[in-house]
Amino acid sequence: MYTILKKEVLNPTVTKMVIQAPNVAKRAKAGQFIILRVDEQGERIPLTIADADPETGEVSIIYQIVGKTTMALNQKQEGEALQDFVGPLGQPSEIEGERVCVIGGGVGCAIAYPTAKAFHHASSEVSTIVGFRNQDLVILEDEFKEVSDHYYLMSDDGSVGEKGLVTNKLEELIQSGVQFDKVIAIGPVIMMKFVCEVTKKYNIPTVVSMNPIMIDGTGMCGG
Repeated sequence: MYTILKKEVLNPTVTKMVIQAPNVAKRAKAGQFIILRVDEQGERIPLTIADADPETGEVSIIYQIVGKTTMALNQKQEGEALQDFVGPLGQPSEIEGERVCVIGGGVGCAIAYPTAKAFHHASSEVSTIVGFRNQDLVILEDEFKEVSDHYYLMSDDGSVGEKGLVTNKLEELIQSGVQFDKVIAIGPVIMMKFVCEVTKKYNIPTVVSMNPIMIDGTGMCGG
């Protein structure tokens, strides 16, 4: 059983949990995920590893409450335990590049954060651009600032940060003369599409997250 050490509400639909899972924590790398079951009757769902501390054995997950299993997960409280917590699974992100831009949209920022952190620890110059619909949905602001040389917060309605899209800021930076070795974009598919349209014009290598195509989490599905 895997004990829930901490539960934190990040916004009305997004929650962070810290789980005691030392075997996962000591091997986890940015870009990998776990599969959990809330109880014996529960389904298996994959969630990205948002953070991991090999010394304490703690693994952080961030999830959006969207269906039956995430609702059941969100009923769990600190001190209770999860039935299964398997990982780390998946290919780690490739942490290469002296000057990189990590872009996160909405709850995708939960996946973008560990990637930005890994680049920071690899001594890359990290610019992060994060976008949300409004100020009530902002997550991980302090965490991103801690691992970023340059942090840009965008909102659709202008209620926090700068008004506009993440692609507006990306193109503004490129046109101002900032040169990126790589751009990593994680968020809604439409956001990632338009990021790629910007970077294509400037021939900047770009990586996006296609985790929606994953089915079983082990590779047996061919995804």
